[in-house]
Amino acid sequence: MCGIKSHPDDFELEVMVLGSHLIDDYGNTFRLIEQDGFEIGSKLHTIVRGEDEAAMVESVGLALVKLPDVLQRLHPDILVVHGDRFDALALATAAALMNIRILHVEGGEVSGTIDDSIRHAISKLAHYHACCTPRAEQYLIAMCEDHSRILLAGCPSYDKLLSTYHKDNYMDVIKSWLGDTVQKHDYIVALQHPVTTDIQHSIKIYGLMLDALLSFNKKTLILFPNIDAGSKEMVRVMRKKGIEQHPNFRAVKHIPFEQFIQLVCHAGCMIGNSSCGVREAGAFGTAVVNLGTRQTGRETGENVIHVRDADTHNKIYHALELQFGKRYPCGKIYGDGNAVTRILKFLRTIDLDEPLQKTFCFPPVKDSFSQDIDHILETQSALAVDLGGTNLRVAIVCMKGKILKKYTQPNPKTFEDRMQLILKMCFEAMWEAVRLNCRILGVGVSTGGRVNPQEGVVLHSTKLIQEWSTIDLRTPISDAMHLPVWVDNDGNCAALAEKKFGHGKGVENFVTIITGTGIGGGIIHHSELVHGSTFCAAELGHIMVSLEGPECSCGSRGCIEAYASGMALQREAKRLHDEDLLKVEGMDMKLSEPVTAAHLITAASLGNPKADAILNKACTALGVGIINILHIVNPSLVILSGVLASYYQNPVQHIVHGRALLSAQSIKVVTSDLEDPALLGAASMVLDYTTRRTY
Repeated sequence: MCGIKSHPDDFELEVMVLGSHLIDDYGNTFRLIEQDGFEIGSKLHTIVRGEDEAAMVESVGLALVKLPDVLQRLHPDILVVHGDRFDALALATAAALMNIRILHVEGGEVSGTIDDSIRHAISKLAHYHACCTPRAEQYLIAMCEDHSRILLAGCPSYDKLLSTYHKDNYMDVIKSWLGDTVQKHDYIVALQHPVTTDIQHSIKIYGLMLDALLSFNKKTLILFPNIDAGSKEMVRVMRKKGIEQHPNFRAVKHIPFEQFIQLVCHAGCMIGNSSCGVREAGAFGTAVVNLGTRQTGRETGENVIHVRDADTHNKIYHALELQFGKRYPCGKIYGDGNAVTRILKFLRTIDLDEPLQKTFCFPPVKDSFSQDIDHILETQSALAVDLGGTNLRVAIVCMKGKILKKYTQPNPKTFEDRMQLILKMCFEAMWEAVRLNCRILGVGVSTGGRVNPQEGVVLHSTKLIQEWSTIDLRTPISDAMHLPVWVDNDGNCAALAEKKFGHGKGVENFVTIITGTGIGGGIIHHSELVHGSTFCAAELGHIMVSLEGPECSCGSRGCIEAYASGMALQREAKRLHDEDLLKVEGMDMKLSEPVTAAHLITAASLGNPKADAILNKACTALGVGIINILHIVNPSLVILSGVLASYYQNPVQHIVHGRALLSAQSIKVVTSDLEDPALLGAASMVLDYTTRRTY
């Protein structure tokens, strides 16, 4: 507060006082704040008396009721919350819910009682942290707090106490509180608070401490316990033992900070369970006897002896004997006196325009394994559906890309028959999946034509699949199977298959081209499948390579598909056969056998110049089309898939080397190793969410 107030050009300080500062029994300490020159802008009476657990809860609730009005009026940029008191928890809760940035001071430490939970809860609500020790910093990081928002500052109170404790008037302070006959290092400071998680035991320890102090027979300055639940009972124990009237004791409710530091610094020993004993006292080398579990886990110096199981007053008495009058090396575990300077510098760096939403830095974790026996025994799998021009195929595909079972049926001609057969085959596969111990996660559908994968709708199909336009595939399959369904174009599915299971695994930018009955494919760019604005990206078969070429199935002319597809080669083979120009010596061809593209390839391999010319033109058309793709999207790899891929690979690679720009000539053209890319791609939409776009 002093640091902020001393820099009015950078900060505007607003002071809010609540809790026990405003209670007469606890010294009305708000007056000390005013005496230090601070103007208190808001005073909130939030303490419900009773000093028990219910009163603590009611006090937090009362604070939460009163705080919103004040915070709304002040509208602070940053709220500084200190420590681990229940009042601070109420303040942090209100600020977090009102979208006010919170700087938590002294978070990340470990101690006993409910304060531990409160401190960590405030840390989780806070956006920024100023901690005291390297260990506290590491604990905050372990609690998944953002390292960039944690400042290792030291304890701000050390700035005050390190400049205060060596004042020359310390004897005047000692005598004013303990009498003229008391000498330095010859008195005890006692401060014991309730342990709210074990109130009865803490009351018992308090009584034992008082008995030990009575027996030890040294001047003792004893402070009343704080306002936590159980304090009222502890005060009753004190009065029952006559501590307030005993000549060796001076019982007080509050001592100003600077004077209290002098008293602790020059005491022969400090006893109790206050954090002051394990934190501030170490800076002076004052011997400390720490009782019970309230400070369990706190970092302490060698000046502290712990009596955690304080079950007899003799044990406490012996600890006093060991510690009283000893001086230890001064420790600086909690600070070096420069915390305020660091915190002010940290506050100046906070960008008030950055997003307020808090983010946590979770450590990487291994995938959890279900302990449910069904999950242990079952293999996570997908149902893959491939709607081809001739056949309808359904397969069970496991996570590793292995096809465990495949069903094939001729593709019906009508929409109703086709849908009925798809569902029938899917249900058969589901029953088989149970037998194979496979857990089906969803259904992936690969089909020809233009597909809207976001809606699961086939917009326009190819001529190979009739009555298949503006068809919602997702809804009927999902409704019948009670499983999520993904739908995409067969070329896109082939690209997804290569990305998950084939040559495209780990490659950010590549193109897959299907060379089968038709020509299709898919483009992976920055590890994402490219669909285009109207879902017709990667219609690679319809890249035009000639203005006056043969007619294509799409209605245009000169497309790659019109030259290099299986249908185009079959058409040319039939033409040669009809002209009796196909068959050559050494070629075995039955009269009843239908003419296919394979016959054209065989004839060319046996030296048929007409067949060879047709295939050279097909290779050139495909190669030029691929060069166009390289010059547009610049992939690092081209994968040829389909029945003609192995034939086209070397000629296409040769054409790329000879005709592409120098920067694209080194791009490899490889042949797919996958047997069923359409099925595997359909399955990959289900099995791997990273291959999906917006579904």
